[in-house]
Amino acid sequence: MEYKDTLLMPKTEFPMRGNLPNREPEMQKNWEEMNIYQKVQQRTEGRPLFVLHDGPPYANGDIHMGHALNKVLKDIIVRFKSMSGYHAPYVPGWDTHGLPIETALTKNKKVKRKEMSVADFRKLCEEYALEQVDRQREQFKRLGVRGDWENPYITLNKEYEAQQIKVFGDMAKKGYIYKGLKPVYWSPSSESALAEAEIEYHDKRSPSIYVAFPVTDGKGVLDGDEKIVIWTTTPWTIPANLGITVHPDLEYSVVQVENDKFVVASGLLETLVTELEWETHSIVKTFKGEQLEHVIAKHPIYDRQSLVMCGDHVTLDAGTGCVHTAPGHGEDDYIVGQKYNLDVLCPVDDKGVMTKEAEGFEGLFYDEANKPITEKLTEVGALLKLSFITHSYPHDWRTKKPVIFRATAQWFASIKDFREELLQAINEVEWIPSWGETRLYNMVRDRGDWCISRQRAWGVPIPIFYGEDGEPIITDETIDHVSQLFREHGSNIWFEWETQQLLPEGFTSSHSPNGTFTREMDIMDVWFDSGSSHQAVLVERDDLQRPADLYLEGSDQYRGWFNSSLSTSVAVSGKAPYKGVLSHGFALDGEGRKMSKSLGNVVVPNDVMKQLGADILRLWVASVDYQADVRVSDNILKQVSEVYRKIRNTFRFLLGNLNGFDPATDAVAVEDLPELDKYMLVKLHDVINKVTKGYEQYQFSNVYHALNNFCTVELSSFYMDVAKDTLYIDAPDSHARRSIQTVMYETVVALAKLVSPILSHTADEVWPHIPGAEGESVQLTDMPKAETFTNVAELVQKWDRIMNVRNDVLKALENARNEKKIGKSLTAQIVLYPSQELMQTFENVDLQKLFIVSQAVVGGEKATAPEHADVYDDLAIVVEKAEGETCERCWVVSKTVGQNETHPTLCTSCATIVTENYSG
Repeated sequence: MEYKDTLLMPKTEFPMRGNLPNREPEMQKNWEEMNIYQKVQQRTEGRPLFVLHDGPPYANGDIHMGHALNKVLKDIIVRFKSMSGYHAPYVPGWDTHGLPIETALTKNKKVKRKEMSVADFRKLCEEYALEQVDRQREQFKRLGVRGDWENPYITLNKEYEAQQIKVFGDMAKKGYIYKGLKPVYWSPSSESALAEAEIEYHDKRSPSIYVAFPVTDGKGVLDGDEKIVIWTTTPWTIPANLGITVHPDLEYSVVQVENDKFVVASGLLETLVTELEWETHSIVKTFKGEQLEHVIAKHPIYDRQSLVMCGDHVTLDAGTGCVHTAPGHGEDDYIVGQKYNLDVLCPVDDKGVMTKEAEGFEGLFYDEANKPITEKLTEVGALLKLSFITHSYPHDWRTKKPVIFRATAQWFASIKDFREELLQAINEVEWIPSWGETRLYNMVRDRGDWCISRQRAWGVPIPIFYGEDGEPIITDETIDHVSQLFREHGSNIWFEWETQQLLPEGFTSSHSPNGTFTREMDIMDVWFDSGSSHQAVLVERDDLQRPADLYLEGSDQYRGWFNSSLSTSVAVSGKAPYKGVLSHGFALDGEGRKMSKSLGNVVVPNDVMKQLGADILRLWVASVDYQADVRVSDNILKQVSEVYRKIRNTFRFLLGNLNGFDPATDAVAVEDLPELDKYMLVKLHDVINKVTKGYEQYQFSNVYHALNNFCTVELSSFYMDVAKDTLYIDAPDSHARRSIQTVMYETVVALAKLVSPILSHTADEVWPHIPGAEGESVQLTDMPKAETFTNVAELVQKWDRIMNVRNDVLKALENARNEKKIGKSLTAQIVLYPSQELMQTFENVDLQKLFIVSQAVVGGEKATAPEHADVYDDLAIVVEKAEGETCERCWVVSKTVGQNETHPTLCTSCATIVTENYSG
């Protein structure tokens, strides 16, 4: 007989290598064929509803690491919830309107926008957007994200647009929508107004000029021969100047500099003396800013007045304390100008070109006008100094070009009218991390009214009609009718049909006695589109509800989707659209730098999945502290791959040693388990508890570390190592072997479920290999429940200590191996000299199997250990070469080898097992 044939070596079809790039697509195909999403929903129907509402990514281009991070985080949460007592549908969505798609067609696709109708251009935009949706959908599915991919929400869908019109109508009905001529962020490169959320800041080099405005009427405070000094970094706005603003409570000085007298804030005088190189100066007099109110100065270039006004926005941070005021080009300027009844002069057109109102500079692009305007100021003797500074300046986040403040007639949502309700709603939401509450609260508290109109083609039209007298018409009747038309035909009809066809049949208005109407041709801000999803998705769909339990997006969405969704939801329903908000950071390279093609440091999800597999990417997501910015690189992913390999090998070992185990007939009751096996069962349930808490608290790195440590430390390095002899050598049905298999069975079932939200492919691959596993997918099961065992505190304390002692023994064995005293650990005999307390701990413990040596004996108390012993805290250890011969079957060195005549090359233990189980 070949004794190796009697060894119960691991047997499993579960492969050692994951081969994820090839195996995962096959699994995903199988999921589609079995309609796994619907099966999960059917299984959990009737449970409490948990709605994670998907913030719509923009439908343009391949997904990046930020997308991957976001979608995998959502998938982990939804998968966990559906396995832990909830009905958790997941409806993915896409944001499909806006400038980038227009740009992609005109620049990349070479579409000649000016040579076609708006309706035809919009159809091309829709086709392109839907192509991008399909492209991204496949990439998200390749990540293993489970959702209702056949029925997503898309902002260009008819049903969505119809509900968005209703949101607009409800806000208009409450008086929150108005049209006003006021400065807004304007992008000359996009030829459209922008919202605050569409602004990002980059450094820009700008001219810095100090300009003197001659006083013509001092109102008894000034003599009339003074000059008020202003400072600006936008010389192109000087033609739009209508006033100068001072702070009523600040002190101002008239300063004599040679033959000139200048008016500046006293608090900035010292800085200005240096900046303007005033070699000698003297203060003529001082007074409060409020005394300068209504003083008249002359515009330095044009023959018109510049009124001195008071405003609280003036500071001593920079400049002169006398603020150049152009109501058509600044929010504060506009507000103070309204207070003093100034006109709103804006001599710059849609393209950023100076108009005829900027006499002498007409036709110049605003930035190019800086130089000739500065030269004109020099010519008239008004320029005191020109220099250049580099400062943070607002840019269009799409085109990356500078923006300007420009007064235009726009539609606004009046945030101020329901600001207190917004702030109250923020307080009622759970924010993770907690600083998110403060961040959004401050944004809403300080936010101006929301400019919601855009001068573009590709978007949802603003549903407003105009009477013959120019009066806007927004009624319940017109809103309901337009909403219904859009639900039936889509919003393109706004640009295809005649105005009369868009109005309710027989519609009349006192504003149009002749029955003639026109319509608004601006579209809505895309943030109004996505911000309406609580109505267009959560309310529209039967399988969802408002408010959602959770919104989860990148931290940039505090100024974006979190903000716009809150505004529209509170406006129409009085409540926030979400119960909780969870935000994540940005994906950076391995050195913490922003990814960019120019740096060559971009990590592409599709490439990672082709090389390593989606489960590696998913495991990386779980491993990072995602609430801050996260790093990813080839090296980081290699480290994650190593962790994955250890987890996979753990599964393979467990499955291999369950060959022939039937949990229905072979499982050992908990009370009948030996101490070590019961200890490992307790440890398993500790892990179940830790992992469950990690998932529930959205702390996925805790899940990652708990699972990794359990697999590598407690299982691989300890239990599986110690259990090998019993599993391979004992009789197939021995109590000791069945006890270990029972614990391993419980462990592999629990681990497959616990890793399923993260390693979704691997868990489903493991599941059919588990003996007696029910159902066709682990996704159709529930999470294991952490059990508490009675009377185990003493057991855990004992075996925790033994595990620590085992580490000391392994060190002593390694020392002996390095000194060439022994080879493998089974060639060793160890003599232990424990402390008195530890000696009691060793009672009823098979030390030979625990330490994987051929012989282990207690030689006495620690104090009696010989001098050559390895000494540790509670233990001294002597490692010697074991005496006897090596058993051909178990490889233990034993003096009993040869005592059985039938099996002369076996130890007596193996001879007995072979005789009783494999003879005859």
